Amino acid sequence: MRTIRLSIGTGLVAVFVLMCAPARAHHSAAMFDDTRVVELKGVVKELQWTNPHVWLQVSVDEKGAKKEWSIEAGSPNTLSRTGWRSSSFKPGDPVTVRVNPMKDGSAAGNFVGARFDDGRTLGRWQ
Repeated sequence: MRTIRLSIGTGLVAVFVLMCAPARAHHSAAMFDDTRVVELKGVVKELQWTNPHVWLQVSVDEKGAKKEWSIEAGSPNTLSRTGWRSSSFKPGDPVTVRVNPMKDGSAAGNFVGARFDDGRTLGRWQ
């Protein structure tokens, strides 16, 4: 009987460990160039306050043409503990955002910090 309990316990631990591996893989940031910070000045199009990551859409004027940037941030839970709210970025708000850009050059990045016209900041802004 003891051998059966030990086998079942070992099996359950193995299943738990195998199920945790995909969750860890989700958090890769390999697509972002964390050696560079790009500063974008634009207008908020939308804040998507959703799990597992919040997304900020910013319309940026690049050489006379509007380009939409998709900026990934942390989870709503984590961000709310650092001062973010679902209303922190409102459509039409002018904003300057710093991001670690995508390595492939696409118009996306990982959120570093933001500064609003009234002087408020979120994230890392030095």
